[in-house]
Amino acid sequence: MKFYLVGYMYCGKTTVGKQLARRLGLHFVDLDVAFESKYHIGIPAFFEQYGEEAFRKLEQQMLHATADIDGVVVSTGGGTACYADNMDFINSQGTSVYLKMDAETLARRAAVSHKPRPLLTLMDDDERRTHITAQLAQRAIYYERAAITVEADCDNPVKVADRIIELSCMC
Repeated sequence: MKFYLVGYMYCGKTTVGKQLARRLGLHFVDLDVAFESKYHIGIPAFFEQYGEEAFRKLEQQMLHATADIDGVVVSTGGGTACYADNMDFINSQGTSVYLKMDAETLARRAAVSHKPRPLLTLMDDDERRTHITAQLAQRAIYYERAAITVEADCDNPVKVADRIIELSCMC
């Protein structure tokens, strides 16, 4: 059994993923954390030093390495599903879950996050909301290809994990 959580940054993929893995007795992998651990560099610093294209290629390799892991919940990065054939790969390997959240909530979470993204940190509230709204609209076509879509706005990761279990018929 394998689950891949996709969605915009700050939608709760890591938090919900940990809950889902715990409830189902599965392993948990956060691709962003795995990337930083493997390459010994933070993702914002990697972006700045090597660029997005280099990051996406390495991220894709890490995503493909999950094919060899059984019994896992994988939290992907916010842009993972939108690069190359990643969404096709995700759908071929397990159950994909889109944690859907509106731009207003995402912008509010971004403003108070303990893990700020450099680009969003430099924006005021209106700029941040506008940027997230535009980028979310571009990425939604990829996210919406997930097998399951769950509204994640409730701020209760246990309830979101339970809803995923319910919708995946794993209960």
